[in-house]
Amino acid sequence: MNGTLFPHGLAGVIFDCDGVMINSRAANDEFYNRVLAYFGLPPMTPEQEAYSFMATAGQALRHILPERLHGEIDRVTRDEINYQRDILPLLRLMPGFREFADELSARGVRMAIATNRTEQGMQRVLDFFALPSYFDPVVTASNSTPKPSPEGARRICADWGARPSDVLFVGDSAHDKQAAEAAGVTFAAFNGGELEGQIVASDFAALGRALVPVLARSR
Repeated sequence: MNGTLFPHGLAGVIFDCDGVMINSRAANDEFYNRVLAYFGLPPMTPEQEAYSFMATAGQALRHILPERLHGEIDRVTRDEINYQRDILPLLRLMPGFREFADELSARGVRMAIATNRTEQGMQRVLDFFALPSYFDPVVTASNSTPKPSPEGARRICADWGARPSDVLFVGDSAHDKQAAEAAGVTFAAFNGGELEGQIVASDFAALGRALVPVLARSR
C-alpha cells in the first residue's frame, strides 16, 4: 500500500456488494438465464454475463433481451421468477467478510454500501445473511444514480462529514473504480483479476494485511 494513503487515518470503508460482500456470480447467471429461458432464448454469452454482473438488473435485462420484450420485464421478474426461493439460496458470503467488518467496527471505522442492486435486493442480502447493522448509509440503484456515477460515493462521504481521501472504496469492477476515482475516494481493487487500484487485494485476508499500518493508528 502506498504509504501516503490515509494520512489522517481511515474514516470509513465503502463496500460494493456483488463480488465483494457476496459471491453472487452463480445466482446472477441463474436469474438472467431463467428469464431468457422463459422467452425461449439461449443462455447468456460471456459478454452478457460480464455486463450483467456490473449493471443494475434493469440495465442488464434490457441489454440481454431483444427490445420487443422490454415491456415484459417487470411482469416476468415479478410473477414468473421466484427470486426468494430459487435464486437467493445460491448466494454465498465472501470468505472473511464478516470477520473483516467486525474488525473495522471494533476499531470505530464507519462502513457503508454502494451497490447497483435495488433497495429491496440489497435488503434481501442483508437479511439472508443476518449481517449486523454496521452499514450506514446503504446506497442503492433505488436511491442514487447507479455506478459508474460517483453520486453514491460522494453522498456517503458527505453523510459522514469525511474527506474523500480518508475513505476507502472496495470494489471488483471497472464501474466501482470509475465511481471511486470520480469521487476522489481511494480505491481497493478486490478479487478483480487485472483490475488495478491504489490497493490490490485478492481476498479479505490480503486487504486486512494491506490496511495494518492505518488500522494500527486507529487503536
